[in-house]
Amino acid sequence: FIPYSFIEKEASHVEGFNPELALVTIGGGKELEEKLVVRPTSETIVNHMFTQWIHSYRDLPLMINQWANVTRWEMRTKPFVRTLEFLWQEGHTAHATLEEAEKEALQMIDVYTKFAYEQAAIPVIAGRKSKVETFAGADKTYTIEAMMGDRKALQAGTSHNLGQNFSRAFGTQ
Repeated sequence: FIPYSFIEKEASHVEGFNPELALVTIGGGKELEEKLVVRPTSETIVNHMFTQWIHSYRDLPLMINQWANVTRWEMRTKPFVRTLEFLWQEGHTAHATLEEAEKEALQMIDVYTKFAYEQAAIPVIAGRKSKVETFAGADKTYTIEAMMGDRKALQAGTSHNLGQNFSRAFGTQ
């Protein structure tokens, strides 16, 4: 669970996710002082921790990897492809420069592309999402898309350059 105040810290993030949030307002039979969000993604909680861990440029780059269940209150689910709750892998990084962050985002989409082709034997198309499709709170979103039998594209992996949006919102120096 993530405090709702964390989600609110990054305005475009909350705007992008609000329709899909699952909120907890009662715990142990009592009204909670602050609503809790069932984790839709981890940028807010990770950036809260980055604030605790990063004290100097000497702490950079900071790179973490996690597997976590996330929940999205989605209108249309697809069995075995996208349900309300799913397990996913997330890598989160903090860099001293925009150039380093961009290089990492591009490197990771290349890793996902190579994995899809060479390990999973899934042909994918790599590219950059349009501004409208960019992850809420990100400057840029890179993606790999796989074609399904019904001729629809399936987003099979993404890498985001979050710029300074979350670090500013959480006060990471």
